Amino acid sequence: MTLSAAEQLVEKAAIERMMFDYSYHLDMNHPEELAALFVDDCEVSYAPNFGATGKDAYNKTLEGIGTFFRGTSHHNSNIVVDFASETEANVRSVVLAIHRYVKERSDGILYGQYFDIVVKVDGQWKFKRRELRTTFTTEYHVKAFNPIGRAE
Repeated sequence: MTLSAAEQLVEKAAIERMMFDYSYHLDMNHPEELAALFVDDCEVSYAPNFGATGKDAYNKTLEGIGTFFRGTSHHNSNIVVDFASETEANVRSVVLAIHRYVKERSDGILYGQYFDIVVKVDGQWKFKRRELRTTFTTEYHVKAFNPIGRAE
């Protein structure tokens, strides 16, 4: 069974809402609500050697967001959803993330894209895999990043 065009629109809106909730909870320093958007066996890659496999490991990456950042502002756009099935989709989006640090230093800005696999579990869309690829950064705290890789 496949989703009708109308069902795809409804599910796409639900996926977009989950992605916007991710940014909101990250910016508001709500680690429990943020982690609830991921399945137990999730994979997260923000940069080489910076990510997590499994929700418990992902929770550990969230422990410092309240003490490392004074504030953040994540903006998502250009969301493209390709359904693999009724309960799984591949999602690509653009992110602009601004970071104000607790330490005295310039604000860090990241320009990039998320490449996600999302799954519907118990009626809710959740992240199964989230990978951040970076276009470029300005004064950003992570020097090693996953470049997007443009065609020459």
